[in-house]
Amino acid sequence: MAKTRKDLRGRSLRKGEVQRQSDKRYMYTYRDPLGRRKYIYAMDLAELREKEAKLMKDQLDGLDLYVAGKASLNDTFDRYMSAKYNLRESTRSAYEYTYDHYIRDTFGRKRIAEIKYSDVLQFYYYLLNQKEISLGTLDSIHCLLHPTFQLAVRDEIIRKNPTDGVMKEISRESGKNRGVRHALTVQQQRVFMEYIANHPIYFHWWPMFTILLGTGCRIGEALGLRWQDLDFENRVISINHSLVYYQTRDSKKCMLRVSLPKTEAGIRTIPMLDIVKDAFEMLYEEQEENGFNETEIDGMTGFIFCNRFGGVPNPQTVNHTIKRILNQYNADEVVRAKKERREPIILPDFSCHHLRHTFCTRLCEHETNLKVIQAIMGHKNIETTMDIYAEATEEKKQESFENLAANLDIF
Repeated sequence: MAKTRKDLRGRSLRKGEVQRQSDKRYMYTYRDPLGRRKYIYAMDLAELREKEAKLMKDQLDGLDLYVAGKASLNDTFDRYMSAKYNLRESTRSAYEYTYDHYIRDTFGRKRIAEIKYSDVLQFYYYLLNQKEISLGTLDSIHCLLHPTFQLAVRDEIIRKNPTDGVMKEISRESGKNRGVRHALTVQQQRVFMEYIANHPIYFHWWPMFTILLGTGCRIGEALGLRWQDLDFENRVISINHSLVYYQTRDSKKCMLRVSLPKTEAGIRTIPMLDIVKDAFEMLYEEQEENGFNETEIDGMTGFIFCNRFGGVPNPQTVNHTIKRILNQYNADEVVRAKKERREPIILPDFSCHHLRHTFCTRLCEHETNLKVIQAIMGHKNIETTMDIYAEATEEKKQESFENLAANLDIF
């Protein structure tokens, strides 16, 4: 006969209940509907059993509401997210931020079974016209709502997915585009880098922007570079991890964490151009004099880039810096152009990712092997590479034709 477990006062404990020896607290162990082990705690046995009873009621009520189609969209989304086991923490944080920011307190309160196609269409137009979000942001929202409703369809809570076909109609009727990201021209690239190199305040940013423009790294991959990732002898850079800046679910604070690159194809090596090598050596000499970055992130140390506080910069800081440089450059350029009686070379708004796109465009202009370009860029799909290649070669084709028209006498 099995021996009955008891607490320190001799009371019999039920299955899953224990009293810890360390602090005398009671603990109940259970598994949630997805099979994950969970715990609840209390200072006395009566309080623990009250929590057990409430837990059982909440689980049954939640399941009953869902099965009856009375659950809200919020409940269904939370259920969908709880089943996404393999999501990276940064991706999960981004999904939950997007949902909480745009959906949870408004459309998310509706009952899942009552939402129709026209409701989704109306909500999307509200986001586009009232909230003035871009079509790209709406795509991100749709990519959360569509699988959430699809889960309810598969669970036979609803018969049809009300988001089916909505984005197609929105794209056709809204008159908005997704804001195609264009690369900087060679002239824009040069004036941007020359302005930084000669500026009394921004000159110390020259190595970072040289490395971004000369490697095509994603900003997280660049910020995550360590000295040990550089092979100066063979002139290659190893991209084997990335830094992500996101809000953690536990502390609700934003912090840098180490992650794998965006895709498996992101793990790669990149040839080190001469000017990129110069930029790395400049940073090394500077840190030899002023001290190396001693920041530790998830056990990793030896990071190359260092801010004025001795830590690794976050991506938002780099993008804000680009914004400040652009504003000041354009203001200065207008004045200079007026004095020199010429048209100003105005730089468009762009971000770190535009620098990656610019590198890829320059690469496409001089390399015809798409697989080589894909490998250097770390694109998961060749279609991404082909889109950039097509845009870059179209511009080169027009340029070549203009030169041909000027020099070819056929009439």
